[in-house]
Amino acid sequence: MNANRDGRLGVGVVGNDLFGPVLAAGLAAAGHSLIGVALTDAAAIDRVEALLPGAPQLSAEQVIERSELVVLAEPVETLESRVAELTGAGVWVPGQLVVHTAAQFGTALLGEALNRGVIPLAIHPAIDVTGTSIDLVRLKEGWCGVTAPRPVLPIAQALVVELGAEPVVIDEGDRATYAEAIATATSFTRSIVQQATGLLASIGVESPGFVLSSLVRSAADNALIAAQEPIEPPSE
Repeated sequence: MNANRDGRLGVGVVGNDLFGPVLAAGLAAAGHSLIGVALTDAAAIDRVEALLPGAPQLSAEQVIERSELVVLAEPVETLESRVAELTGAGVWVPGQLVVHTAAQFGTALLGEALNRGVIPLAIHPAIDVTGTSIDLVRLKEGWCGVTAPRPVLPIAQALVVELGAEPVVIDEGDRATYAEAIATATSFTRSIVQQATGLLASIGVESPGFVLSSLVRSAADNALIAAQEPIEPPSE
């Protein structure tokens, strides 16, 4: 299936994971066409109706058949089995783009689909995803980890730029380390904020989250600025 002459793509979403509809909404805002979504979870349907009002709700087979870009929005735990299931059903269209958004995996996971002629991409947003329009705003000052075969890497990078984010290329063999870095930053930040706000709440401070908001942001900003400085090699 070929893209339109002006480079616009028909985008479809298969799966209930949070970032899939956000990615589709960002690409739709950039001028691509929304083909439809294939969802099975009631909460996911509610999120999509808020984020993509009027989006056609189709079967996975219909979405894949009609889309030039398929966003495979499956949870990490079921992503591999879902790829195998869809491949076994023979639904992929040769020449279409298939992108997953899991931090842990590059494109090797899509190997079975690749054998059916698809173009595999991995795009992960380095933000704390909510599945709402807030993510679209945060992407404007965020980064996305991208992995793809070298000939099509510019496609993945261009899609990220269209979202308003910046692409950072992650080699296939480095995805696990990338995912660990993302998980560490996310869980550590949440844990520290919960501990600090809990301490303030225990002494009667109202709205401790608001009280600490500027402190947490400024401390994080300062730490990130410091992280840009070159690391000195250990002295012998």
